[in-house]
Amino acid sequence: MPATAYPDYPFTPKRFEVRPGIGMSFLDEGPRDGEVVLMLHGNPSWSYYWRKLVSGLSDPATGKAYRCIVPDHVGMGLSDRPADEAYAYTLQSRIDDVETLLQHLGISAPVTLAVHDWGGMIGFGWALPRRERVRRLVVLNTAAFPLPPAKPMPWQLSLGRDSRLGGFMIRALNLFARGATRLGVEQRMPADVRRAFEAPYNGWKQAISTLRFMQDIPLGEGDRAWAPVAESARVLHEYADRPAFIGWGLRDFVFDRHFLDGFTAALPQAEIHAFEDANHYVLEDKAGVLVPMIRDFLDRHPL
Repeated sequence: MPATAYPDYPFTPKRFEVRPGIGMSFLDEGPRDGEVVLMLHGNPSWSYYWRKLVSGLSDPATGKAYRCIVPDHVGMGLSDRPADEAYAYTLQSRIDDVETLLQHLGISAPVTLAVHDWGGMIGFGWALPRRERVRRLVVLNTAAFPLPPAKPMPWQLSLGRDSRLGGFMIRALNLFARGATRLGVEQRMPADVRRAFEAPYNGWKQAISTLRFMQDIPLGEGDRAWAPVAESARVLHEYADRPAFIGWGLRDFVFDRHFLDGFTAALPQAEIHAFEDANHYVLEDKAGVLVPMIRDFLDRHPL
């Protein structure tokens, strides 16, 4: 399905080999000399999630234009679907891929880090050895630390992480992506938008990464993603000296108030916009409000 067939996605994605024989799709919108906004999606979305923010920031007609870099993680969106033997579907792989993309684009300047869902751990994991490059933060229903002690592990995630039957249903029936488009919003998605979120994951091979992401959720020191998550938690407070924008859908049953409280404690200076009538896909429920808010935030805090 060509990118132009997706509603509100008027972009021409680019591609490059992020690893030998593995193609990554990404957006690079806006002026080459614009301030870079690196937008990282989670699971089970893709760069499509950021489409309205990309349009609102990269078009000179809307004001100051920003350069928006938005990858589709390997196995997600319009990127390739390598088998497990060819690609390790781990948090560290995602972190390495982000750096490879930025090197490919020749971007070594400071960036604004915009994150959602598991994109938070990818982004903050990427920033661990290069925190000085992250000059502004845009944080939307995500995490940069382990599951808070007071937060039970949602059974819907355990179904994919720990159950063979759950894993089978996620890959065979596209259960996770289909569930997210219905349970992750407060305002019902139009049918064509819902299909755009789900279409990249229809089919056993296509859905591989939606399951692998869930299986990589770290809950303790024995899990392979634990180290970068724990280190990210340890240093999160170091970002308190730079501008941060937090947009949060309070109806999110995964990234709920426990996670929001974790960010507000570490980033006490952050601008916080929490919505009682928004869910996990907060940019779907509140794009009309959040896009101009984020633009205003970036304009008020130039790099």
